[in-house]
Amino acid sequence: MNDPIRLPASDYSRLGPIGQLMSNPRVTEIMVMGGQDIYVEVDGKILLTPIRFSSEDELMTVIRYIVESVGRRVDAANPLTDARLADGSRVHIAVRPVAVDGPLLNIRKFVRGPLNMEDLVRLGSCSESAFGFLKACVLSRANIVVSGGTGSGKTTLLNVLSGYLPEDERIVTIEDAAELQLRQRHVARLEARPGGPDGKEVTIRDLVISSLRMRPDRLVVGEVRGAEALDMLQAMNTGHDGSMTTLHANKPRDALARIETLVLMSGYDLPLRAIRSQITSAINVIVHLERLRDGSRKVVQISEVTGMEEDVITMQDVFRFIRVGMDDHGRVTGRFVAAGLRPRVLDRLEELGLEIPAEILPLFHESVSTAQ
Repeated sequence: MNDPIRLPASDYSRLGPIGQLMSNPRVTEIMVMGGQDIYVEVDGKILLTPIRFSSEDELMTVIRYIVESVGRRVDAANPLTDARLADGSRVHIAVRPVAVDGPLLNIRKFVRGPLNMEDLVRLGSCSESAFGFLKACVLSRANIVVSGGTGSGKTTLLNVLSGYLPEDERIVTIEDAAELQLRQRHVARLEARPGGPDGKEVTIRDLVISSLRMRPDRLVVGEVRGAEALDMLQAMNTGHDGSMTTLHANKPRDALARIETLVLMSGYDLPLRAIRSQITSAINVIVHLERLRDGSRKVVQISEVTGMEEDVITMQDVFRFIRVGMDDHGRVTGRFVAAGLRPRVLDRLEELGLEIPAEILPLFHESVSTAQ
């Protein structure tokens, strides 16, 4: 598979009928199915458009333009290509023979300007108090895993959380395809590179290992999905507190099980209890997102890792989204509820001499006073 490629900034004139979709701010993803159907994602829902390529040949002309603009090629011998356009949009191309019914072109559009907590509260993705707790997690240097399914908003949330990172710290970001939009000045960005005729493969694991020689205060890994999970855990356990990453999982408990599996892929014959002990001491908080039936993306659960009982990792919920039903417009309704237990993150805040964020002060003020 080729390494990420770039097009001239915002040049959509040669993208054929999908050029108008690239210019439409409501469209967040474009999915071309052969020369026939073109689907888009709007407000979290997938819709079939009336737009068509006149033929498979026209679609291939656009695909070749994307690839050849940067000196690449796509054909039967090299049927898969990942790309990143100059405007930040991600592109994935599959052609025959792997694309059985004709070429597949997928473009996930870049969202201009990083969102902040207020934006996601306004969109209903989470409550102000829950984000206040996440702000406390970042400030207290808790290690955070953001879990969820594909398209649930993990990278968006990671961008928001990164906004709370202090300006005076050195941050190293590691991604498969660079998407994070950190606003701090002192950010060292690393991007993986698939192997090919023009160079050696550089994996996420290679970059995690390399980053530890760069004197990072915080590591932000776009996604952990392989043997690099072990290196990430070791980094979190050896002075790199406050690191963050994302992970594909269906539930917070499933996220822990997936990390175990990924560590086993590292090639080391480690006892399961030793792996779980590493996870327990490395990871403090798991934030889980879901894309709901109405297409909305929400933080549905925030849990703390509290320790181990025999061979089982123990957790406690801090916030949950409680579904109530659907409104007249087909939108999921519900409320964000605090579990009421004192989060251990508050102890970390006190040890660092930091104040509890105002957004959660009404919820945990009594528990803080009692602890003091």
